[in-house]
Amino acid sequence: MKFSIIIISFIALFASCQNTNSNQEQTVTDNHQIIVKEVLQTANYTYLKADENGKEIWVAIPLMQAEVGEKYFYKNGMEMLKFESKELKRTFDKVLFLEGVSKEPINEQEQTNPHGDNAQNMVQGKPYAAKTTIAKIEPVPGGITIAELFSKKDSYNGKTIKIRGQVVKFTESVMNTNWIHIQDGTASGEDFDLAVASNINTKIGDIITVQGKIILDKDFGSGYFYKVLLENAVEVK
Repeated sequence: MKFSIIIISFIALFASCQNTNSNQEQTVTDNHQIIVKEVLQTANYTYLKADENGKEIWVAIPLMQAEVGEKYFYKNGMEMLKFESKELKRTFDKVLFLEGVSKEPINEQEQTNPHGDNAQNMVQGKPYAAKTTIAKIEPVPGGITIAELFSKKDSYNGKTIKIRGQVVKFTESVMNTNWIHIQDGTASGEDFDLAVASNINTKIGDIITVQGKIILDKDFGSGYFYKVLLENAVEVK
């Protein structure tokens, strides 16, 4: 039941960003091996044309790095018919939506617990946006930067903060909330992107100031683990 909810949520997220006039055909559950023949990247997702036992298929995965010739394994996907990608300006006859792929055959532990002992084998979609080259955005009075937030995250846990940044990713109406990713041109090590859960309607490129409660180590399963998440955020001036 838990996995079914996860895959349905993933399909809803994907479809809200990418398609119109798509139809579900079937659920794939067996362990499969594919060899990548072509890679198409969009802002948030990776499409792979692949060979599976001599059959050409298309699969779609949250944004990842992939190269032609690489071998992957997958389980538990949802196949959609007549899927239209607005970014690619193309309609696929069939696309198999996957939560992620593995470089090794996937066992039950990896599938049910992507943070378990074998999680390093999984190549999954990132729960953050790719780093942008935007100029540093100065914080608003009383606000903090992304660098400050991540470098002192423990001290902000459970507290309400105000932060300003540019929207680099926006997904509407998944799990009854909108998902916004902001960046402000600052970073603490490899941490540069803040996920925001909110009812705010915005678009990529907007510069917004949001206020909400900081939650640490939020795990939604299926590889979507947020070191820092801003929950129940509202837009402020």
